[in-house]
Amino acid sequence: MMNILLSLPSKWRTFSMAMLLFLLSPVIAGAQDRPAFWNDIQNFKKQDSAHFPGTNKILFVGSSSFTNWKDVQDYFPAYPIINRGFGGSTLQDQVRYVKDVVFPYKPKQIIIYCGENDLASSDAITPKMVFNRFVYFFNLIRNKFPNVPIAYISMKPSPSRQLLMPKMREGNKLIRNYLKTKKQTAFIDVYKDMIDDEGKPIAELFGEDNLHMNKKGYTIWKRAIEPYLKK
Repeated sequence: MMNILLSLPSKWRTFSMAMLLFLLSPVIAGAQDRPAFWNDIQNFKKQDSAHFPGTNKILFVGSSSFTNWKDVQDYFPAYPIINRGFGGSTLQDQVRYVKDVVFPYKPKQIIIYCGENDLASSDAITPKMVFNRFVYFFNLIRNKFPNVPIAYISMKPSPSRQLLMPKMREGNKLIRNYLKTKKQTAFIDVYKDMIDDEGKPIAELFGEDNLHMNKKGYTIWKRAIEPYLKK
């Protein structure tokens, strides 16, 4: 296309370039208007189109702690798992894409890890706001699947986010107390197993970024999660 344009007389070349930009502008604008994580969701859809993972399995949905758990099935060989975590996501992102990352799989159980990025996104985000986002997401799922068990994994204490730990504890408490009032739910507390005697995050559970876990961290998660999984 560029070679053809360059071969035209200068006045036609200018006109043609202007027309090309005009025709492409909706495409460019559309790409810029795409919501966050749109590409991640499209990749899930491509995977499903090539090989749909099935229904009636345990669905892991949430942020990067799930995204990075590439070998999660190896940790739970007796349980069929679908992992649809997408990194950096907030509870608002889970709400936006619930029809893409939850509903198609008709799961027999849903495990959620999300909320930490909400707090990290802005100092203005409070534990109550995270709780309200979770409740909204929870009810979207519950309205679609009234009898499917839902478990929430507590926000974890990361060394790089120590300043957020008081907010995390408060958010975890709000969500825990809420789930106590709902049937077919569980609150999985990994927070308490990831801090030392002084209440600080155990550094050896994390990678170099002091945010995401290594195998030692995921081993703790395995021990905490497995008793709640449904056969």
